[in-house]
Amino acid sequence: MPWDEAGMTALTRDTGAKPWPQQASAQARPGAALSQYERRGAWVVVARGAYDMDSIAPLAEALDAAVGTYPKVILDASGITFADSTLLNLLILTHQAGTLRIVAPSLPLQRICEITGVDSILETRDSVDDAAVS
Repeated sequence: MPWDEAGMTALTRDTGAKPWPQQASAQARPGAALSQYERRGAWVVVARGAYDMDSIAPLAEALDAAVGTYPKVILDASGITFADSTLLNLLILTHQAGTLRIVAPSLPLQRICEITGVDSILETRDSVDDAAVS
């Protein structure tokens, strides 16, 4: 019997408790939402919510389409509540494909960028207007 099955049986046998559901925290995160608009010749993508491998597709499609069409893409990241390596990878790829400005990154996004050193690569601005003219 594998050690994890043996340990779980022993832990639940005496108390009658049930094992914890797997990936409960991933299911508890709120979904992601997007809005988009043009501002001073740049395309602005406003991201809200949690971004991981299960929710990244709409944002990836929006940024990919924008970078292929507009000279500058602006990501308003103030409403991002969760960010993991999936979002970080998308931002790096978008930065490599065109001109990307990130506006008001939320604390979770700031933290992952600082930890990985990506904050020295990505350009951030305080407002959409600042990003559009820079």
